Amino acid sequence: MNAKMILAGAVLSVIAAGCANVSRSRDTANPNVSGATLAMQVCSNCHGRTGNAVSPNFPNLAGQQETYVAAQLHEFKRHTREDPAGFEYMWGLSHNLSDKQIDELAAHFSGLKPERQPVEGKPAQIAAGESIFSSGVPAKGIPACNTCHGPKGEGMATFPRIAGQHYDYLVKQLTVFQRTNQRPEGTIMKTVAHELTRDNIENVAAYLQAMPNR
Repeated sequence: MNAKMILAGAVLSVIAAGCANVSRSRDTANPNVSGATLAMQVCSNCHGRTGNAVSPNFPNLAGQQETYVAAQLHEFKRHTREDPAGFEYMWGLSHNLSDKQIDELAAHFSGLKPERQPVEGKPAQIAAGESIFSSGVPAKGIPACNTCHGPKGEGMATFPRIAGQHYDYLVKQLTVFQRTNQRPEGTIMKTVAHELTRDNIENVAAYLQAMPNR
């Protein structure tokens, strides 16, 4: 075996070792890569390394309900969640995830700590939104948000944590529930959001975004 063949073999060995390094892999199609690794190597690009997204285009996942995160990943994988902000990124990323990886991703983000972020809404919006969160809109039969999402907006099982979520993201999702069928699993929210005015939506979003700062 000449020197060139030996060198080529050594290079191939290094490449193979790199590909086999599942602790730093970005391969969502490799079932041996853990959910925690995918969270750091892939998901962090949009949702932040701590699960607190810088861009309001992407939801904060830190402290999110484990059951809820798993359910959403399964919906993306099945292509049953069709809102633009989701399918543009998540259909492809979730396509090859195993059930085990989904469970690990959900556990990972659930265990992260939500961070305090600058308040995005105006004081008047926040005050009006607090009333909707705590009491709903009785005149329209709209229930209080805390009935399902908890007294601190922390969520419960399949009902997500909404406290500290980005204002823009909350407005977009409430609008999706109100006007489209792009999130078919959210039938409860579609009913709740149906009678909300644009001001209602913006006010409650402002309050929820500010909650960790209050």
